[in-house]
Amino acid sequence: MKNSIRYYSVGALLYCPANNESIVQSIVTGRFGNLFSLALCLEDTIRDDRVKEAETILISSLKKIYEQHLREALYLPKIFVRIRCPEQIPSLLHRLEDARELLWGFIIPKFSLENADEYLYTMEKANQSTTQRIYMMPIFENPSIINLQNRYSILYTLKEKLDDVEELVLNIRVGGNDLCHMFGFRRRSTESIHALRPIANILSDIMTVFGMDYVVSGPVWEYYNGPNWKSGLEAELIQDRLCGFVGKTVIHPNQISVVNRAYQVSEHDLLDAKAILNWDSGHNSLVSGSIQKERMNEYKTHYNWAQKTVMLAEVFGTKES
Repeated sequence: MKNSIRYYSVGALLYCPANNESIVQSIVTGRFGNLFSLALCLEDTIRDDRVKEAETILISSLKKIYEQHLREALYLPKIFVRIRCPEQIPSLLHRLEDARELLWGFIIPKFSLENADEYLYTMEKANQSTTQRIYMMPIFENPSIINLQNRYSILYTLKEKLDDVEELVLNIRVGGNDLCHMFGFRRRSTESIHALRPIANILSDIMTVFGMDYVVSGPVWEYYNGPNWKSGLEAELIQDRLCGFVGKTVIHPNQISVVNRAYQVSEHDLLDAKAILNWDSGHNSLVSGSIQKERMNEYKTHYNWAQKTVMLAEVFGTKES
């Protein structure tokens, strides 16, 4: 299990097309608050014939944000670029010049056996050429993992490859909409992706393979207005968290605060977590009633949960039990 807060701190990852020039003003004015991350997308949100133009706008936007950051204190989200191909990594880093300081890393779409080696080699090389850590967040959404005959082999092979550069993998991400697309699924605002059994099974398998060693983020929720959008998102987030996901891809600023509230830690959970982590090693027993005397705390069984709970509280804060 990851034991550093940075892996849990991506949180609500707001997607924005890389050619959206208004993002500069939104960041400079603090429009989205101060608890979110930002993904500037060069992939599915950009037309194939407009990629070069979008790259130029992205470079210009980050340089403007960087220049403003030098002039005044402002909230800088963790910024990532969702790319199309490995070649974009060194190219963008070079063109960003000093503004590369803003960049936390790259989001790797449709991560698969076919492209893994090239992406990993490129990421390692990029980190050798700079003093700052450049992270990667691979997305598991390639159609190859749908086939049950091959899924386990593919997932475990990809994990072996990622384990070689584990310190560079900030999160594992899942592409809910891309996987739904293969079946022609689209959930309504009253329906959770966890009820779509073929998709839920894939998400469960990804969590089973990666969840003990990596932070895995929840799939996108595409509703941000209209009836049930908020209650539907809240309901799916409860299931996300229960299944082990941390954070979520968001596509509208309205969703950020909902995600952040969902990952706040109850005061009772935090008290129990601290009690477990501060267990008296000289005590004869490794089990005790909780602070509220309503459940059992067991040192050996709940230690990982306690570590994770304390880190989530540091990132997202607490709420009344």
